[in-house]
Amino acid sequence: MQGYTFQNEQQAIKARQQAADYKGYPIRPNDTTIYWVNYSYSELDGFYYIRYVDGLEAVLGTPTDITITPHEEI
Repeated sequence: MQGYTFQNEQQAIKARQQAADYKGYPIRPNDTTIYWVNYSYSELDGFYYIRYVDGLEAVLGTPTDITITPHEEI
């Protein structure tokens, strides 16, 4: 997967906000959509990440390859 990794949640929140500001979200204060992208946390890998979407490089730069360790189902 292509995307961006962050060492802590504060960095991920900042990147999410930068992307929302770039796209002009929210358009109205009560909108349902307030962010362009969201971040996730990989517990097994110990980092936060945002999946790449088309155009995001204009805000966050060139995405990198990210490998996420999947949880095993019991």
